[in-house]
Amino acid sequence: MTFVPLVFKRRNPEDASAFASAHAVTMAARRSVRAFSTDLVPESVILDCVRAACTAPSGANCQPWHFVVVSDPAKKRDIRMAAEAEEQAFYERRASQVWLDALAPLGTDAEKPFLEVAPYLIAIFQERFAQDETGDKTKNYYAPESVGIATGILISALHQAGLACLTHTPSPMGFLQNALGRPVNERPFLLLVVGYPAEDAVVPNITRKPFDQVVTQV
Repeated sequence: MTFVPLVFKRRNPEDASAFASAHAVTMAARRSVRAFSTDLVPESVILDCVRAACTAPSGANCQPWHFVVVSDPAKKRDIRMAAEAEEQAFYERRASQVWLDALAPLGTDAEKPFLEVAPYLIAIFQERFAQDETGDKTKNYYAPESVGIATGILISALHQAGLACLTHTPSPMGFLQNALGRPVNERPFLLLVVGYPAEDAVVPNITRKPFDQVVTQV
């Protein structure tokens, strides 16, 4: 292992404060949406947001993630059909009444038309272990945490690029592995629905917990 000088730009306190404040306001406006426009999004914007996600820190620098960017209408329809089948089973049989009651105010159900309407789906996979061409396996450390951090960076990048997204997690998600032809060492982590919000999009009137309830200074 060799080491190279750190490339780092330090902001003066005034600039840092202004940036942090503006960034907090920008991210506070982020909302998950379920009504998307069919307007096309430049592919380069999506890929650059994914490129940002790939800079995430990871355990032992294993980078245990794989992103599949889906824009093909037929493939999106396949994913929708499979996801709705799982969601139907969830709402009818798998979910407890307590869970259903928690979801009720959000107005969600088994129908997921946004999976076809939105111009892009980004399927995020967690690489459980690395495997070279000879079949030798290498452990990936802190894989869920690493992929979670990368996903957070991706969501932030998409929002700042002027796009809306929805974190979709049908359970189980094994159908994504089959639909997208991913290898057995990868596990579906999250499906991001990405695009511009529909002009008539609405979101639940929810609030976030007070800052002092979720943050402690010691």
